[in-house]
Amino acid sequence: MSQTKNFNLPDLGEGLPDATIVEWFVKEGDTIRLDEPLVSMETAKAVVEVPSPVSGRILKLSGAAGDIIPTGAVLASFELDPNLPQRADGQDTGHSHGHAAPAATPSTGQPAPAQANAVVASDEGGEIKDAGERDDAGTVVGAMQSSNTVHAEQAVAVGGVKAVPAVRAMARKLGVDLSRVRASGTDGAVTMADVKQAATDGTAKVGATPTAAAAPQAAQVSAPAPARVESPRAPMSAAGKPMRTQPPGVSAKGQPEQLKGVRRNMARVMADAHSKVVPTTLNDDADLHAWLPGNDVTARLVRAIVVACQKVPAMNAWFDGEALTRTLHAHVDVGIAVDTEEGLFVPALRNADMLDARGIREGVNRLREQVEARSIAASELSGYTISLSNFGMFAGRYATPVVVPPCVAIIGAGRARYQMTPVMGGVESHKVIPLSVTFDHRVATGGEAARFLRAMMDDLALAN
Repeated sequence: MSQTKNFNLPDLGEGLPDATIVEWFVKEGDTIRLDEPLVSMETAKAVVEVPSPVSGRILKLSGAAGDIIPTGAVLASFELDPNLPQRADGQDTGHSHGHAAPAATPSTGQPAPAQANAVVASDEGGEIKDAGERDDAGTVVGAMQSSNTVHAEQAVAVGGVKAVPAVRAMARKLGVDLSRVRASGTDGAVTMADVKQAATDGTAKVGATPTAAAAPQAAQVSAPAPARVESPRAPMSAAGKPMRTQPPGVSAKGQPEQLKGVRRNMARVMADAHSKVVPTTLNDDADLHAWLPGNDVTARLVRAIVVACQKVPAMNAWFDGEALTRTLHAHVDVGIAVDTEEGLFVPALRNADMLDARGIREGVNRLREQVEARSIAASELSGYTISLSNFGMFAGRYATPVVVPPCVAIIGAGRARYQMTPVMGGVESHKVIPLSVTFDHRVATGGEAARFLRAMMDDLALAN
């Protein structure tokens, strides 16, 4: 009698509660070998390629592209093949965890009993069907060694196309057929730039027919102009709610859709911060009139934060609201808020107190590039001691940025402007930048926050 095995979704990050299916590399009935690519999953921090934990025939895949799977729920079921390589019993790679919490049923919102296929959200609408019993808690993910190494993956050939998971996810989102993209990467791999260029040119749309294959006779017959068709209203589910009719990765207007990946995590983090922190914000303008040409605004802001942290250590700290303990930091790791279409990332600029202006700029550029390529390690998205939101590069003067525990403070920099400033004997036009400092009043005083803001303003007033 053949042996079957369920494979549960492991923790692909650091305690992340779920992940979204981006793309299956196999289908039910296929035979897969140990450590071959099984599925690409998007978490709040990266797009991760999950290898097969066994060799054998695939009996069932839980969920389709776009579905959200809770950590610990069954991802796939296998019929083991004794003639193919298998991982030895007890051989672990560090990706194991306890059972997932029961998910709410789609129709009632009430807790449901543990299920084998616990898909918490689907792009197809309607109920998610249940499958067999959960008979195995195996959660070893191929040969992944730690949560920080899964992001530095090699391009894997699937369907004859070489690309890393993040590139495949972007292609799906932009509606680009990877098999028709001109690859410029190492060893013929498709890069993120290749996908974006193809999307811009419109040369590799999914489902498009190559122009060279068009029949000559078709050009001789002029088809009548199609009548204008009004966009149909979204079909309604049995529960009376509109259902998604577009493929995963495409935004649906006028229809409810599940938050996924980065935005899903952002919703959790912001709600948690709102429930815990007692925020207070101070605002003022820093005078930049003395600046010499060539000053880098972001580098100057980071340096001003470092100077202020050294003068007022209480703002460069972590606070544990449960234990009522405070940790002051001798170093300054600045979290740099990076806005993307997927949502908010806050990578850490490590040891900012040891960097000069050039080092800060290079570090910020590196972090932005890694965020855009979704190649940044999970360890780089946590552990900062204070954070900066330079929202003024888009618009806005003052803000009340959100302090995310365990940090105590966050600085917001608004859009620079010119204003008339009184000087001895008259007024002058000075360039100023609006600053907003939000701090957790449970642990920092108003005086400490004001002195911190004053220290930033004084440093920004210097020539360079």
